[in-house]
Amino acid sequence: MTFDTLETPVPLVDIDVMAHNLDRMAAYAASHGLALRPHTKTHKSVHVGREQIRRGAAGLTCATPHEATVMQQVTDDLLVAYPVLGHAKLDRLFSVRDDVALRVQLDSAAAIDQLAAAAVRHDRAVAVTIEFDAGMHRVGVPSLDDAIALARHVHANPPLEFSGIAFYPGHIREPVTSQDAALERLRHKVAEAIEAFTTAGLPPAVVSGGSTPTMWRSHELTGVTEIRPGTYVYNDRTTAEIGACAWSDCAVTVLATVVSTAVPGQAVIDAGAKALGREPMRGADGEGFGALVDRPEVVVSRMSEEHGILDLSKTDWRPSVGDLVRVVPNHVCIVTHLNDVMFGVRGDAVVTSWPVDARGRGYGSLIGV
Repeated sequence: MTFDTLETPVPLVDIDVMAHNLDRMAAYAASHGLALRPHTKTHKSVHVGREQIRRGAAGLTCATPHEATVMQQVTDDLLVAYPVLGHAKLDRLFSVRDDVALRVQLDSAAAIDQLAAAAVRHDRAVAVTIEFDAGMHRVGVPSLDDAIALARHVHANPPLEFSGIAFYPGHIREPVTSQDAALERLRHKVAEAIEAFTTAGLPPAVVSGGSTPTMWRSHELTGVTEIRPGTYVYNDRTTAEIGACAWSDCAVTVLATVVSTAVPGQAVIDAGAKALGREPMRGADGEGFGALVDRPEVVVSRMSEEHGILDLSKTDWRPSVGDLVRVVPNHVCIVTHLNDVMFGVRGDAVVTSWPVDARGRGYGSLIGV
């Protein structure tokens, strides 16, 4: 298949670049003695998850119970790094087959109580990591004393088992070369947390952290045992902008067709918010919602649902109606979730494809109820 046989907009994955990204991360984790537990929110794919496990990943991280039910096809070790609340979500989680080791990341007594009740109901042990706030102020317990109290609460509610602590350094968004001060503060917070739990008689067997922006410096955080990067498998414009990957490491592009050049100084493509997402770039140079892979100075400056506006003010290139272009999205995880199928390419040839298996919430069985 060639590109002109595909109906645009459509996501393309350079399979050689993806393989390089997978190999590089697997080698990094192995060389530093870190368990790699990739976050499947980026690819939501059995095919890609299997490739991660094949390269030595210890297990996979999921954001939703639906992702867990899908990724049980790939591994027998799953972490849901999100509070699972509500009878329906908990029942979905416990539908994962019995031989899969389940771990859930929590930060409240209410979530622990609900998980414990479901674990008793399903007669199944579940490991729990307590998340502390490392600086992002999203989820995670701000007080280590409160985090320790939650760990004790887990101990008091078998068949739950306290397995360790977790954090997410998503607040560190500086370029890789400018992360020293933020990483030093994070290193102290992690060390403080490990010491506090150990002194309390709860030494954490697992210290789980990591994000794609900080992934190559995870080994500098003494005591961390596993990392959970997600975006690295595909990479995107934001990751390249901060220097966590090269532009050539961006494996995913959205193939789009130029549908109008009627307005001078711009071109309109058929990839709008429903193809690229609407996440803005961060930082002073972060304009637009994507950039052309072969002309990064050409950005998608504006969007509506089905229209993307290419700003041509910084280029002499003038496309024609019907031309095909490839856009590197700002945030690839959103693009994956917007599509049913990813098309693997090598050069200008489409050589394979795979479904986005864990897309959506998995309500197919409830249609018509």
